[in-house]
Amino acid sequence: MQKENFQLFAQYNQWMNEKLVDAAAQLSEKDLTQDRGTFFGSVLGTLNHLIVGDIVWLKRFATDPEKFRSLDSLRETAMPESLGAQLYDDLESLHSARQKLDAAIISFCDEVCDEQLVEKLDYQNFQGNNYRDQLGLLLLHLFNHQTHHRGQITTLLSQASIDVGPTDLLVCIRET
Repeated sequence: MQKENFQLFAQYNQWMNEKLVDAAAQLSEKDLTQDRGTFFGSVLGTLNHLIVGDIVWLKRFATDPEKFRSLDSLRETAMPESLGAQLYDDLESLHSARQKLDAAIISFCDEVCDEQLVEKLDYQNFQGNNYRDQLGLLLLHLFNHQTHHRGQITTLLSQASIDVGPTDLLVCIRET
């Protein structure tokens, strides 16, 4: 695992999240919040879940003994009560929070070094189980989690006749 790869994933993450919010803005409020049978119900529910997941993982990373300065703002953020927490009821406030999280993720990936990526991080899941895994693998999970649920959202948007446009990492690399 190399820092440069995570920096690329962070840029891709931000690029895709902006594309999704822009596309979701084309939906009516009713369509944005309509339960479509996905893990987190609606487009807005799934966008909220992505924020919840990022907050949970970034707060865990913030407890690392290294005390990454890029995650200082997350230390004061409340831990969501559940993975399905609806933190934002409208796309505008969600977008603002999304932008701040994406900036924190980029800063974190700029700050972390290769040696830290192989160090172990102790954390606890929502069920109270304790785990100890490499920081780099957990960061990889954060990005994979984002990609998984963004795929669900792009499908929902496509079903609503909204084209998100290209979503491939390679396109992001070429555009940036």
